[in-house]
Formats: sequence, C-alpha cells, structure tokens
Amino acid sequence: MTMAHPTSPSRPFGTMLTAMVTPFTADGAVDLEAAVSLATHLVDVGHDGLVLNGTTGESPTTHAPEKADLVRAVVDAVGDRAVVVAGAGSNDTDHSIRMAEQSAAAGAHGLLVVSPYYSRPSQEGIVQHTVAIADSTDLPVMVYDIPGRSGVRLTGDTYARLAEHEKIVAVKDATGDVYAAAQHISRTGLAWYSGDDALYLAFLAHGAVGLVSVVGHVVGRELVEIGAAFQAGDHARATGLFVGIVPVIDAVMGGGFGVVMIKSALVALGLVPDGRLRLPQVDATPAEAAAVREALRTVGLLDGPTSR
Repeated sequence: MTMAHPTSPSRPFGTMLTAMVTPFTADGAVDLEAAVSLATHLVDVGHDGLVLNGTTGESPTTHAPEKADLVRAVVDAVGDRAVVVAGAGSNDTDHSIRMAEQSAAAGAHGLLVVSPYYSRPSQEGIVQHTVAIADSTDLPVMVYDIPGRSGVRLTGDTYARLAEHEKIVAVKDATGDVYAAAQHISRTGLAWYSGDDALYLAFLAHGAVGLVSVVGHVVGRELVEIGAAFQAGDHARATGLFVGIVPVIDAVMGGGFGVVMIKSALVALGLVPDGRLRLPQVDATPAEAAAVREALRTVGLLDGPTSR
C-alpha cells in the first residue's frame, strides 16, 4: 500500500492524530464496521494519523485478536492516507513485545509505547523495557510519558538514552511540563507531540510538532486548523480557534474520564452507533452526558451536520 500522508523526519507520525476509541456493539464485541467508519471520518476531516489500542481505545480490556483485527481493519480502510500507530505498551515487557509483533503483522505503521505502569520500575528498567520493544519490530516508536497514570516519569537522561535508538523517534508528552519538554527537545532531537488537548498551543510554543488528541474525535477539523495557523505564524488565529473549542475540552477532559465523555459525544453526534464501554469504565451519568451535549451545542457542533 502506497502511503500519501505527510510524514518527515521532523514529523514522523504526521501532525494531527487522535487516540481513537474502540467502538463496541450492543453485545460487547468490538465493532469493526463502526471503527472503520469513525477512522474514515477522522481522516476525511484532516487527521494524518490515528492511534489505536491506547488507553482511550480501552486497551486494558481488549484482547490480542481484537487488537490485531482493529489495526488490520483500519489500515485497510485509511492506511494509504494516515499513519496508523498501535499501542504496544504494558507493565509486562514480554507481553508488550507480543503486542508490538502482532501490530506489525497487522500492518501498523508505528508503535506507541507507554511507560510501564503500576510496577514503577527504575529508569534503567524503563530504558531496557522500551528498547526491547523497539528491537522487536522494524516500526518507528513513539514513547508515551504519562506519569499520572504510569506512576513514573521519564528523566532527561532516560530520554537522551532512548533517543540514541534508531527506531525511537518521538514522544507523546502528557506530563503537563512544557518547560521540560523544550529542554528535552533541544537535547534529544526527538519529535515531540502534546498528549494533552488543553496544552496543545503551549506545547507548540515550546517546540512540539503535533498533537495526540482525545477531543479530536469531535473537533478534529478545528485542531488541524489550529496547528496550521500556528505553523504559518498566525498565532492570533490559532489562539482564537483554540479558545473556541475550550468548552469541549473542558467537558470531555475536565473530569479525567476522557474515554467515557468522548464516547458520549460521539453518540450525540451520530458518529458511533453505541457508546458502550467495558468495565471498569462505566457510562456517563445523565448529568455528564447533558454537559457534553451542551458543550457541543456551544461550539456549534450539534447545530450542523455530523460530517464536521
């Protein structure tokens, strides 16, 4: 398959990626048809990358065949137009390697490798874990630093060591520390992606090249425009566009349950047929769902066509 999406050494995974939800059917199975429809919609509105089988994709509760089938279906549908990155991280290195190998076999273009969570290994353990996964396939790797979930944060020395590996080329940064990001970018040359919708502009101002988003499911077009305006030097326009989507960012991400709220938003917009989640995630309460719908109305999304 010939890929037409715009990647480069400075933007190895494109610019605008969304960490895609995994739709489920009413009986709880992975809904590949809905996933392909959603992926196609996201690429049609300007995404040049998608992340599958991440936290927002409920990866802790989907199983190996489901993960592989999802990657294969989405790559077949949009892999010629967007970079498809597969989550391949856990706190078990051998398990992570198997996920990486299965993702590569299913056609993924890259891997997202989260810091090992709960076990809280040393920095040396994190390096060895990440390198072992990177060595297991020929795919480029985006390291995912999210200490709020993993319980451990990567140090500058760890970033420097990982950057020496030819296949470790990027970072998804959900630390909230834009100053440290600027330092790491200058010292390592890794491509930096904001992992926090609320800090997208701030990360761009500190040297990031793109975003791995949750709210991009519903305001992807606006986020694409924000990135383009910023890169063109029109910072006032970028800021104005960003302020315009703040109600959605707050409603979806403000409570810390992004996958729950974004599935509620997708159902409200008719972009997925069912917002079912797998335990331990539970549905949005009626009040939470109403707040999400109100945010969508505030930014005009419920008044227009869902093709937005």
